[in-house]
Amino acid sequence: MSSPTPQPQNTLPFTDVPRSAAQASSWVDDNWANWLSSGLRILLIVAIAVVLRSVVRKTISRLIERMNRGAEVAANTALGGLLVNAERRRQRSEAIGSVLRSVASFLILGTAALTVLSVLKINLAPLLASAGVAGVAIGFGARNLVTDFLSGVFMILEDQYGVGDVIDAGVASGTVVEVGLRVTKLRGEGGEIWYVRNGEVKRIGNLSQGWATAVVDVQVGAGEDLERARAVIAATADDMAKESPWDERLWEPVKVLGLESVGTDSVVVQAQARTMPGQAANVSRELRWRIKHAFAREGIVITGGPAVPVPAQSGSVEDGPPAAAGAAEAGDTQGGNE
Repeated sequence: MSSPTPQPQNTLPFTDVPRSAAQASSWVDDNWANWLSSGLRILLIVAIAVVLRSVVRKTISRLIERMNRGAEVAANTALGGLLVNAERRRQRSEAIGSVLRSVASFLILGTAALTVLSVLKINLAPLLASAGVAGVAIGFGARNLVTDFLSGVFMILEDQYGVGDVIDAGVASGTVVEVGLRVTKLRGEGGEIWYVRNGEVKRIGNLSQGWATAVVDVQVGAGEDLERARAVIAATADDMAKESPWDERLWEPVKVLGLESVGTDSVVVQAQARTMPGQAANVSRELRWRIKHAFAREGIVITGGPAVPVPAQSGSVEDGPPAAAGAAEAGDTQGGNE
C-alpha cells in the first residue's frame, strides 16, 4: 500500500503580500489628506475655543473689577458711604461674574466639542438623545438644587437684597451676612446664623432699602391738655433732630399725627418720622425716652396717675435715693423745730 499524500496547507502565497501592502499604501495615500485636514480642523477648533474662553473670562473679570472699584470710590465719599454698601456690591458683582464665566465656558466648550464630533463624522443624534434623557433624569433628581440655583441667580440679578440688609424671608429673618447662588446666610437678633435655601424663599421683606418709618405711640392721661402735649412732643423731637447722630438718622422732621386711639383713662398720641434704613427702632426708642423725660418735667400725666418730676441733677448711688434724702432732711427740720 502506498502512503497517503499530504494535503497542501492554505497559506498566503508570497505573491499576495506585495498586493496587500500595495492596497494598504494606496488606502493611506487616498485618505491621508482627509486625516490631515480633519486633524488641522480639530486643532483649529480647540485653539479658537480656548482663546475665546480665555478672552471672555478675562473681559468679565475686568468688568467686575471695574464695578468693584467704582463702588469703593463711591463708598469713600461722604454721601456715598450712606448710600453704597461696598461689601454688598462686591459680593453681588462676584456672584454675577461667577455665573457669567460659568455660562460662557459651558457654551464655548460645549459648542467646540459638538463641532469636533461633527468633524470626526460621528452621528450626534443618539448622543444628543442620550444626553437629553440623562439631563432630564438629573434635573428631576436634583430639582431642589436647580430651583435654589435659579432662585439665587434671579435674586442677585434683581438686587432683591444684599450684605448688610435686614430682611424677613418668611422662614427666617435677620441681617444678611452672605449671599450665595444656593444659600443665603442670615444673622438673627440673638446672634444665631440662619442658612436659608434660596428656593425656599417665597417672599422677601427688605427693611433696609430706601427709607424706614419710626412710629411712636404716646399714652397721655384723658384729662390732659392735648395741644400742650403735642407742643411738648414736637419740641422734644426738634431738639433730638439737632443732635448727633440723630441729625443723620432722621431724614424728615418728626410729625405729630394726632390721636391714634381714645380710652376712658388715657388717649394715644402718635408721632411718626422717616429715618435712615435700619434705624427706625433706634430712633423710636430714643424718642420715647426723651418724651418720657419731657412729660415728667412738664408735669404731663402719661397714664394712671400724676407725673413724677425729674430732678435737675440726680444724686450718685453712694448718696442714696432721693426719697431717702428728702425724708432725712424733713426729719432734721422737724427735730430743729422741736
